[in-house]
Amino acid sequence: QVQLVESGGGLVQAGGSLRLSCAASRLTFSSYVMGWFRQAPGKEREFVAAISWSGGNTYYADSVEGRFTISRDNAKKMVYLQMNSLNPEDTAVYFCAARRTFTTATMTVGALYEYWGQGTQVTVSS
Repeated sequence: QVQLVESGGGLVQAGGSLRLSCAASRLTFSSYVMGWFRQAPGKEREFVAAISWSGGNTYYADSVEGRFTISRDNAKKMVYLQMNSLNPEDTAVYFCAARRTFTTATMTVGALYEYWGQGTQVTVSS
């Protein structure tokens, strides 16, 4: 079955950086838009970023625009999330997700993503 496996989470001080990775297997990776979501304790899951099939278009939540960068390597079936200038409000479990169809109007809708990873914890200390 399709697997998405995140890695790269950890504990970092405010102002620091982390790079998350998501490895995909058993899917035609280049046929999927990839997204990152996060869920903080007691909060709803929220959209963080998405990247188009070829990587030519990227989309970000307002809260991370200018600080986070999503990228992908279709040959390696990997998607990345470079996170800079982290603050305690970024503390959450981060998930990667995949969907074949995509519209900007629905990019934040988690239910439309077909496959999900298990998540990786990011903790930012103040």
